[in-house]
Amino acid sequence: MRMVDVILAKRAGKEHSKEEIDFIIDGIMQGSIPDYQLSSWLMAVCWRGLTDKETAWLTDGMCKSGDVLDLSSVADLIGDKHSTGGVGDKTTLVFVPLLAAAGIPMAKLSGRGLGHTGGTIDKLEAIPGFQTSLGKDEFIKQVKDVSMAIGGQTAELAPADGKIYALRDVTGTVESIPLIAASIMSKKLAAGANLIILDVKAGKGAFMDTVEKAKELATTMVAVGKTLGRPVTAVVTDMEQPLGNAVGHTVEVIEAIETLKGKGPKDLQELCLSLGAMALVSAGKEKDEKSARAKLQKLIDDGVALEYFKKLVTAQGGDAKVVDDYSIMPTAKHEFELKAESNGGGSKWVEHLDGRQIAEGLKLMGAGRVRKGDPIDLSVGVVLKAKVGTEVKSGDSLATVYAVSEEQFNSVKEKLLSAYRFSSKQVPESPLVKASVS
Repeated sequence: MRMVDVILAKRAGKEHSKEEIDFIIDGIMQGSIPDYQLSSWLMAVCWRGLTDKETAWLTDGMCKSGDVLDLSSVADLIGDKHSTGGVGDKTTLVFVPLLAAAGIPMAKLSGRGLGHTGGTIDKLEAIPGFQTSLGKDEFIKQVKDVSMAIGGQTAELAPADGKIYALRDVTGTVESIPLIAASIMSKKLAAGANLIILDVKAGKGAFMDTVEKAKELATTMVAVGKTLGRPVTAVVTDMEQPLGNAVGHTVEVIEAIETLKGKGPKDLQELCLSLGAMALVSAGKEKDEKSARAKLQKLIDDGVALEYFKKLVTAQGGDAKVVDDYSIMPTAKHEFELKAESNGGGSKWVEHLDGRQIAEGLKLMGAGRVRKGDPIDLSVGVVLKAKVGTEVKSGDSLATVYAVSEEQFNSVKEKLLSAYRFSSKQVPESPLVKASVS
């Protein structure tokens, strides 16, 4: 078999056989396919696409190109949740202990933030002592001992995907739904979970800027899971505006803990309950969404989910006192109020809140990174007081900004204000869940 023939076949719109996909994966791992040929094939895929079967074979090949965690000794059903990334998305910090408390062991491998999105691993490192670098055996043992673990992704998982992504990043082939789906799913499957819940974000604060694109990605990933015999369910959720009120590392950890205490923002709690209910029904733990949501709500109300969060923190070397004392986390020294500008004295309503602009402002303050490995400031943050549908008057606070200096706040003030657009008429709140796919 020759790579040039594989490229020509895809350029002509033909469906690859499993043997051809395996040939590509083997060539990547052995170094027998040069980058220029692999790049050519990736561009052909961008133009011609992949069928669900091709995408599943590619996913399976990338998954098996490295370590595959075996969690069968832990439980018959192991859960994992994946978000495609968004602004203020601290769902994992709530979802993992909540589902573990509900009887589904959770094995979660997460990444660091890049660009305008925050990373779960970075957020957890705001907790003093919390260790995110877990070895394979250590990760499995922790899932067995405390029913959950959150660790950083390793190079040993789906290495073929890493090699493909490095080329996609520099050849203009990142925005391909099948390639994105295969990349995400290969790592999820390699991490050993067999119950996968996907949260696909749509909007200006996400990588998928429209609901249509996000739904296509969700549908593709669910189809891949079905083909490979892994139950996958997905929701498409709004990411025009940030999720919750907190954006920044320490402030997001605080908001996650408050949510586990039953005091979190409505949209974050709603997302965790919706995703959790899907998981419980898919796992056969509850007969319908209503009973599943009631069970999860009770775990929050009774403090059980919060106790599981403490177990998670303690198991990974963190200081569980963080639950009662937020001051032990890095916190910027100064607080400033971002105030609504004069509008003639009348009321106005937030019509749109651009999550990307908020994230870009935080990035300028040091909370984000341009390249992997860049240092970040865990202490800075924004806590929103006005979101879509909120009524505001001149001088009202739109957000509290945690900054290292007044100069830093002034440097991002206009950027943050530009995220807001107002209407003179009342605006309804934006629905969070846009679609479900199973």
